[in-house]
Amino acid sequence: MTRPRDVAPGVALFPVRTPTLPPATHTNTFAVGGREVLLVEPATPYEDERAAWLSWARAVASGGRRVVGVLVTHHHVDHASAATVFARGLGVPLYGHAATLERLKDRFAVLGEVREVHDGERIVLGDRAWTALHTPGHAPGHLCLWDEEGRTLIAGDMVANGSTILIPPDDDGDMATYIEQLRRLDALGTTLVLPAHGEPIDEPHALFQYYVSHRLMREDKVLRAFLGRRAALGRDPDVAEIVPEAYDDTPVHLWPLARGAAEAHLIKLRREGRI
Repeated sequence: MTRPRDVAPGVALFPVRTPTLPPATHTNTFAVGGREVLLVEPATPYEDERAAWLSWARAVASGGRRVVGVLVTHHHVDHASAATVFARGLGVPLYGHAATLERLKDRFAVLGEVREVHDGERIVLGDRAWTALHTPGHAPGHLCLWDEEGRTLIAGDMVANGSTILIPPDDDGDMATYIEQLRRLDALGTTLVLPAHGEPIDEPHALFQYYVSHRLMREDKVLRAFLGRRAALGRDPDVAEIVPEAYDDTPVHLWPLARGAAEAHLIKLRREGRI
């Protein structure tokens, strides 16, 4: 694994080991910008990885560039574990959506200097501006960064390379909103997506289309399993009772994760009046 490495004009990638879900083992962090640099994803809780990351970040600053902040895409542990450590260590503000900063405040008590980032806000970094996109669904305060000139998207946990994304119903996830935001991102016409997990994605349209169709396919299976079990039992089944049918194409050892995804689909179906 090479780190750091350039992955787009004005974007360097530095993956760090994190306690993320398999098959991922690392979270991608990024240095974005020219003369001014924004560091994205203060991810790792591990001391050796934190030291390596800070050494890299300080080397970026020592090359005549100025680090202006550390941006967290959302509050999950494999993205924000070092939010305060990195921001304070570099003496810069922590950037994030208000919903993310509020959750991090609950976790860390004191965040230090923060800067709220809003949907559609342009963040100027040297000679190029990145647009912040608020893309809730996976997490309430999830942010992406969009470089319209370079057609490049830093996608956080909206998509991954090599797996799908869980929508945690017990952590304010929302399946309907997530699907809506996937369609919004697809409409941008990106040519390169930089996810938080896995290699860069150079066919974004195909991936966004797959994600939406996969979710709708799974929703249909969840609905059919729910209705079938209800007819057989004479009552509404619980989630564990529908997973074997709705996820019959998924390895059994992943069914505990599938239960959360199935619940997210059921919440969506209930809100839509379909069950």
